Amino acid sequence: QVELVESGGGLVQPGGSLRLSCAASGSIFSLYTMGWYRQAPGKQRELVATITTGDNTNYADSVKGRFTISRDNAKNTVYLQMNSLKPEDTAGYYCNARRLRPGRQFDYWGQGTQVTVSS
Repeated sequence: QVELVESGGGLVQPGGSLRLSCAASGSIFSLYTMGWYRQAPGKQRELVATITTGDNTNYADSVKGRFTISRDNAKNTVYLQMNSLKPEDTAGYYCNARRLRPGRQFDYWGQGTQVTVSS
């Protein structure tokens, strides 16, 4: 079991920056691939970025060059640094922890944090 709690969302101007944090507890953090997903009103939830147990990263094309995902295993925390924010980045952002084993999948979600990009 792993509990995920996001923080750092809020209102920011276009072109501004935010840093989201996701604190994990209850399991061995270093065993999980971590990800950030987002969901805007009326749209499907979409992948933003992932970081594996080996610190390999993957980003949606829409955020490449602007967002950076990182993890600190000593602090059981994953971060999403968001720069050059655009109004279309407005969404609820959700932290995900995933562990794949033969015949098994473990998947956990945080409650979400709202990011609003507006003047």
